[in-house]
Amino acid sequence: MAMKPTIDLTTAVVVSAESASGAEAKAVQVLIEEIAKRTDVTLRHTYDKRDTQNAGADECPSPSAHLTPHIIVGTWASLAGLANLGNLTSFASETITATEALPALVGSLQPEGYVLQAVSTAGLATVFIIGADARGVLYGVGKFLRKALLKQQSIRFDEAYKEASSPRYPIRGHQLGYRPKTNAYDAWTVEQYEQYIRELALFGANSIEIMPPRTDDDAIGPLMKVDPSEMMIQLSAIIDSYGMHVWIWYPNMADDYADPQVRQLELAEREEIFSKLSRIDAVMIPGSDPGGMHPDPLFEWSEEMSQLLRRYHPAASIWLSPQVMKYEPRPWLEAFYKQVEREPEWLGGVVFGPHVDESLPDYRARIPQKYQIRRYEDITHNFHCQYPVVDWDLSLALTAGRESYNPRPLAQKHIHNVFAPYADGNISYSEGINDDVNKFIWSDQDWNSDTPVIETLRDFARLFIGCDYAETVAQGLMALEANWVGPLIVNDHVEVTLQQWTQLEEDAPPQVLNNYRFQMGLLRAYYDAYVKRRLIYETELEYKAKDALRGARSSGSLAALERVGQLLQLSVTEPVAQDYKQRCSDLADDLFANIGSQLTVERHFAISVGRGAFMDTIDVPLNNANWLYTQCRLIKELADEEARLAQIRQLLNRTNPGPGGYYDNLGSSSSANRVDPGRGWEVDPGYLYSPRTAPSIYLLEMKKEKQDALGGIPLAWVNHINTLTDTPIHVTYDHLDPHSSYTVKVVYVGDTVDAELSRDYWASMMANDRYLLQDEVRIKQGMATTHESPIPQEAHADGKLKLTFQRTRGFKRLNIAEIWILRQHSIQA
Repeated sequence: MAMKPTIDLTTAVVVSAESASGAEAKAVQVLIEEIAKRTDVTLRHTYDKRDTQNAGADECPSPSAHLTPHIIVGTWASLAGLANLGNLTSFASETITATEALPALVGSLQPEGYVLQAVSTAGLATVFIIGADARGVLYGVGKFLRKALLKQQSIRFDEAYKEASSPRYPIRGHQLGYRPKTNAYDAWTVEQYEQYIRELALFGANSIEIMPPRTDDDAIGPLMKVDPSEMMIQLSAIIDSYGMHVWIWYPNMADDYADPQVRQLELAEREEIFSKLSRIDAVMIPGSDPGGMHPDPLFEWSEEMSQLLRRYHPAASIWLSPQVMKYEPRPWLEAFYKQVEREPEWLGGVVFGPHVDESLPDYRARIPQKYQIRRYEDITHNFHCQYPVVDWDLSLALTAGRESYNPRPLAQKHIHNVFAPYADGNISYSEGINDDVNKFIWSDQDWNSDTPVIETLRDFARLFIGCDYAETVAQGLMALEANWVGPLIVNDHVEVTLQQWTQLEEDAPPQVLNNYRFQMGLLRAYYDAYVKRRLIYETELEYKAKDALRGARSSGSLAALERVGQLLQLSVTEPVAQDYKQRCSDLADDLFANIGSQLTVERHFAISVGRGAFMDTIDVPLNNANWLYTQCRLIKELADEEARLAQIRQLLNRTNPGPGGYYDNLGSSSSANRVDPGRGWEVDPGYLYSPRTAPSIYLLEMKKEKQDALGGIPLAWVNHINTLTDTPIHVTYDHLDPHSSYTVKVVYVGDTVDAELSRDYWASMMANDRYLLQDEVRIKQGMATTHESPIPQEAHADGKLKLTFQRTRGFKRLNIAEIWILRQHSIQA
């Protein structure tokens, strides 16, 4: 494809109004500084055209001065009074025409919009960046930087570029919490924070949410360069300097807000913060996670907090999020709606995010129209989250975990757009830098949800890595998302993706190789390929181990059991693809040095493995080694050879339902056709009304005594089908024999262990919506629970069987790992 003609702006002069101040002046500063970082060219800046050729104040500019390229930046209101603005276009009638059209373009803008137009005639090159307001100037500058071709000592721009653009949604931003739980932010300096805030603004963000020092986390971490209170003060000032909104995520951490002394202490803490911050626009209070007040006292307390907030920031408001974990979700949510329907004056708006157990369209229908809805979408986690990776391969879940580098451009755009009409924008939930790409996708979609993600990724790569990499890195990020689609062992994209990234690695100059965004993509390419290579190898080792067990009668049980251990240990003694692993480790160290990305607990000070330290899980077994080790150890303890052989036979037949029976591992794609998909991911990406696959990695962390009692933890228990709140799971079977009797055996999985909040739940199972087979089965948190029940023969008289599983009470998840339909015997007519 032919390159578009460009204009050379390397010697351009930036012209703005001398009256520009605040965010408008900041935008001009950003333009000059960001160009200089990428080109080593510091453009001259003037407030008057006559200054561009060092002319005296009373001199007329020479004709050659008019050939100097110009970038005219500012709001239309401020530029209207700029001296000699007309002289900038006096040599070219086409330029004059273009300039005369600017008022109409500017007049079409909404708040925060901009006009970006390049004009080149008769050797005169001019770029206009005109904002509807101060923030619009910043966003126009951002679009210019995203589209410009910036190289060493070279600044070029599309000579025919013309765009008038306004944001579609008024709330656009991201949460950047300074606390140890995040996987990078707590290691940042004030300067790194400002740069990241600036970069988000270049893609249209107008809000940044910060946190108080006291949350559900330690206040001080080992990597912090600044005291949390001081960082909060500085961040407020930085965000304000860009004209952006300052939000605070402020959970209620006390146990009893009915206690007057507790209330007084909580208000005193907030007053100290509110009084010291230069700007606060809104405070968001989550209903829980953390916290746990019933809506009635929550609204009463929030009103009192609003009065205090407005004492220091009169225009600021309180927003509430009905996240609920402690209570039964539906009664709690109904109580929340009842409070909102009273339309309290102090309530600025409401929030939709994780643990809001209602679809956004239904939520919007219940909220009075006077209140805006801000989305608080989880773009940072891969599973056990609001929007999990669809049917994510268990091997990736075991290794990459919840907070690995996770560019998901297509998925994030879909999640954004399917619910976008029901809210007023989004300030995303983030726990660090791992979701970096997703942030820019959301900002661009909040600006214009028609924008193709590949355009955003090209802008992202062009601006942050280099204009020569706009296409290759953009496509590379798309390829990383494709790596996570479908079963990993048969995903041929993974090797191709690595080849593409390693070719970039071989050809890239040092400044690209040391670019943290390039390093994140490169690490993921190596990581995915390493995990796949291990999966193939370890799957074969498991088959060989089972082959050894099948020969136990001839070799002797003890020899066979010993051989199993030797075979499985090969993954440690003779590992594969160690060059891939070493490259991942080196990149992890580089990323820690560059941006404090915490990919290990020991070397990089991550708070835990689940908080971004996915290098610590790179070698987690990808086969049933742990289960087989446990089984073999227990079998070896048996004194009798025949008893050992019998147990080995039982081990090999663990999933065997017997002749005429059925077995399903519901977390496997092979059993997906049995499970009713509900509304499905396309319309229900949060799986509020649809089953989803969900890994229970915490089962693998169970203490040895408990694992022994269960005979070990097979991987079939680790990946299961999961539904939320009151959504049932329907599993169907065909071709049963009407003349046979059957038994159903089910493995339920408890939820994550929580020391403070009981996550036990109770469940029931119905056959064909008529026969109650299991009732009030208690599933303890962190455990696998097996229940077996006979199936009434009349339930499958037509050869069909539908099993319906339903959470009846307790914690709001239902998890099922395995089902056996066991044929007992034939009953003759």
